[in-house]
Amino acid sequence: MKIEADALLFDNDGTLVSSVDSALRCWTRWAEEAGLTAADFARVPMHGRPSAEIVADLIPAAGVPAAVARIEDLEVEAVAEGVEPVPGALALLGSLAAGRWAVVTSASRRLAEARLAAVGIHPPTVIAADDITRGKPDPEPFLLAAARLGVAPERCVVFEDAPAGLASGRAAGMRTVALTTSHPAAELTADAVVSDLTAVSVQVNGGSLEILVAD
Repeated sequence: MKIEADALLFDNDGTLVSSVDSALRCWTRWAEEAGLTAADFARVPMHGRPSAEIVADLIPAAGVPAAVARIEDLEVEAVAEGVEPVPGALALLGSLAAGRWAVVTSASRRLAEARLAAVGIHPPTVIAADDITRGKPDPEPFLLAAARLGVAPERCVVFEDAPAGLASGRAAGMRTVALTTSHPAAELTADAVVSDLTAVSVQVNGGSLEILVAD
């Protein structure tokens, strides 16, 4: 499959960086401190949402800011434990010019940049939870990334592993490529579905990018 575009927009966790084990340990530790149970978490959508939204579904509003700060501290401290690049991420990003890509994440800037730096990724542009008022699946994060890059939304391709992120990209009028790193293909609605970024390559074609997606 070939997709022509001017910019590529990547989610972070599950798309560029694999941090599931590290995040699970940190959230489990916070949950134990807060007296929460597995049943509490089972009723709340987790992946692809800002921490503040998840925490707000679990505890009273007054405690949310302190809880979010605690979780972020735990996750930043744990960056060196079990965080690794998604296969193909480093090679793909290495083929892109700085003005052609951005990271769009539901994590805070502090946490996102710590995880990315731990695997040697230093994005020229990052849209984080700190930058927006409405998180995924709202289109705001991806629309802001396109504006920062100076690229029309319809000329962007979104790479995501979570249904909420893919919905955000579609709502922004962008084409989408889903990775099955955290959800089965049956749960992912996208223009293309791949196992990881080893299935994706990019060639410069005149002034645009030709994205090749393997079957």
